Order: sequence, then structure tokens, then C-alpha cells
Amino acid sequence: MRLFVAVVPPVEVVEDLGAFVEPRREHPDDDIRWAADEHWHITLAFLGDVPDWKTEELEERLERAAERQKPFELQVAGAGAFPGVPDARVLYAGVRDDTESLQHLSMTTRSAASRAGVTVEGRKFTPHLTLARLRRQLDVTKWVRIFDTYESPVWTAGSLRLIESRLGEGPGQTAAYVTVGEWDFLG
Repeated sequence: MRLFVAVVPPVEVVEDLGAFVEPRREHPDDDIRWAADEHWHITLAFLGDVPDWKTEELEERLERAAERQKPFELQVAGAGAFPGVPDARVLYAGVRDDTESLQHLSMTTRSAASRAGVTVEGRKFTPHLTLARLRRQLDVTKWVRIFDTYESPVWTAGSLRLIESRLGEGPGQTAAYVTVGEWDFLG
């Protein structure tokens, strides 16, 4: 299974951000593939392909990590791009986390995965929601300026999810996301 660990914003936040993004989607650009609203999440750890026999221990360790975490407030605010604005391949909305709980949670979930024998892939953690992927490197200064003006309602993050990404099984040959496990923050 191709897995990642994430915090998912509530429906109200997704709908609010969706209302802001929708007019931008209406201007077709062959180089921009907008992410579906239902795919918005904050990836804490990308695990890649995980053998089925490792998932039980992984789930147990993620559950323990979630139980130690207190709920915390977040807000979608700001924007940016990977690897950078002048040569972007990904356009994202930033996430405001005044308590730095996401940073801590990313470290604990990555540690939980490692202790379960699962390799964590990817770069340094940057809290974000992917808005669009670009078919080629582009300067996205214009888009970052637009999305930098957006601020979502503040919400309380209260759970952690383990999500399976099924490539090519979503609408238009995109990925389909299936929640494998979800654990509440009880700390």
C-alpha cells in the first residue's frame, strides 16, 4: 500500500478554501493541474509503498502518537511553491500553527513509522496544503500573491489519519485517497 500520515482540515475549512480557489480553476491553463478539494490535507510523513505485514504495527504506533498529542489550532494562511516560486512544480497554501504542534507531530509520526520498520520518504517538513501540481517548472509569483491573501477560519486539529493513495483510481486518472486509520488526539 502507498501510504502517508496527515491531518485533514474539517469540511467548513475545505469549503471556504474551495470557494476561494474555484474562480482560479475556471481559467484553464494546461500547465496547472488543480488538486481536488477532497484531497486537501497536511502531510506529516510520506511513507511510500508499505508492505501489508507492517501496517498493523505502524497503526499501533501512530495510535500511541495521537493519544499523546493535545488538540491544537490551525489556519490555512499564506502561500508558496516547491522547490521555489520562480521554478515551481507545486503551488501550495501555507498553514499557520502558532504552537508548532504540526512540527512536533511530524517528528513523532516519522519516529513511529521508523520504529515500525517503515522508511519515511521526502524532504524537511513544511506545513502546507497542495493546491496544484505543475506539468513543467513555472514562475508562480502571480499565483503566490493571489493565494497569499487568503486566510481560512481557524480550526482545531483533533485527529491523525493514515491514508492510502491509490494512483490512477480517482477521477480523471488522479489518485484516490482512502483513510486506513484515524486516531483522536487525547493528550
